[in-house]
Amino acid sequence: MTPAPHDNSPAGPPANPLTGLRRAGFPVDELTEEQLEVLTGLSADEVTLLVDIKQRLDAVEPEVQAHVTVAGAGLF
Repeated sequence: MTPAPHDNSPAGPPANPLTGLRRAGFPVDELTEEQLEVLTGLSADEVTLLVDIKQRLDAVEPEVQAHVTVAGAGLF
């Protein structure tokens, strides 16, 4: 039996949008069936965009948390 050829293509988002969102830290296991149905229908580009936005929000989370503490969550 010969080994399969190595795939040199870049790794893209998983075929199942929920897998990609779960790996990115989205709490997909806590969502309703209706919400899961919507997310399952996302295109690879939509999943990539959501993950990118989440990463940017996570990167500024300490700053956002400081505003919540100071402003008493009045801004959010």
